Amino acid sequence: MMAAIAGAEQGADVVLLEPNGALGRKVRITGKGRCNLTNDCDVRTVLANVPTNPKFLYSCLTAFPPSEVKAYFEGLGVPLKTERGERVFPVSDDANDVAEALARRLKALGVRSVRDRASAVALDGSGAVRAVVTDRGEIGCGAAILCTGGLSYPATGSTGDGYRIAAELGHDIIPARASLVPLESPAGYCAELAGLAPRNVELRVLEDGKVIHREFGEMLFTHFGVSGPLVLSASAHMRKWGTSRYDLAVDFKPALDEKTLDERVLRDFAKYANRDFANALADLAPHTLIPVLVRLSGIPSRTKVHDITRSQRRSLAGLLKAFPVPLTGPRPVAEAIVTGGGVDVKQVDPRTMGSKLVPGLYFAGEVLDVDGYTGGFNLQIAWATGRCAGLVAGKDRI
Repeated sequence: MMAAIAGAEQGADVVLLEPNGALGRKVRITGKGRCNLTNDCDVRTVLANVPTNPKFLYSCLTAFPPSEVKAYFEGLGVPLKTERGERVFPVSDDANDVAEALARRLKALGVRSVRDRASAVALDGSGAVRAVVTDRGEIGCGAAILCTGGLSYPATGSTGDGYRIAAELGHDIIPARASLVPLESPAGYCAELAGLAPRNVELRVLEDGKVIHREFGEMLFTHFGVSGPLVLSASAHMRKWGTSRYDLAVDFKPALDEKTLDERVLRDFAKYANRDFANALADLAPHTLIPVLVRLSGIPSRTKVHDITRSQRRSLAGLLKAFPVPLTGPRPVAEAIVTGGGVDVKQVDPRTMGSKLVPGLYFAGEVLDVDGYTGGFNLQIAWATGRCAGLVAGKDRI
């Protein structure tokens, strides 16, 4: 949608092929339906939150940074607000407002939206773009922009078609992988804790026992393992599945150091001095977490609190500060918020998003081998690459 708008603003006759019934289907479900459309930061910060090929994005992000993205959408009639982590949302908390604003702009510019699916790009005798082949036939054109997304959320249309089309035209494709995805754990207690969504915890990622990432926020225990904002963000740092072992450690009391936590435990134990251990943790942990803490601590549940030793108390505190979540791997790529991998950016001009192999062919968004962390960075990439491709392709029209 952004690429089509930018192309039309250059005076080009633009056709937007969309196999779904409604435009912007993926935008409408992002951010739990609220649409975290960018991050209120500078370009350098955006690049620091892009682990894959950040340098490739420098030019297009400089041309359309977060500040201009915000101004753009507010100009389209979408008031914005900034929340924790500099995440930017519509004031309405409704992602449909973002999609509808883009749809209105497309209509105002005369962009033709056709419900059809591209299956190939046809070239002329010189190897330049001649037409886009669709399920209904061919549409002649002087430029084509592939904005087909990756493999995540296939119900929205991201079925990997763009990878196939690009590969057929000679482009190298970096194998797709899940990025920003829930994680599976072999620990049975994750299913026991399913539905528990602790807030204000610190999540640490361990690669072969070494901490490689830590972040504060909210997570979710599920029947298969863990999910939620912290976990999705953490998953982007796990890029060596198969060669490295990954584990998570959850600090349920990040505001307390070990000494202060021990003092807190002592106060609670004094309060419940005559109770069994299992019945003395109500002020320390959520109800569903208590049975798991008791088992993992190794302290018999019927032990009277006044009989608990200092070493046993330390064992409990250790669990609260580093609750273990072993991992077996990510969930399927179809469940990922973002797909890693895609068209090799070495074959794409970073100043134009144009193919270095096929004149008149452009790329934008998730089909490229770029992906960012959570916080609005992936949509920022989408807007910037889409606008760049559209502006240049619009000028190159025939």
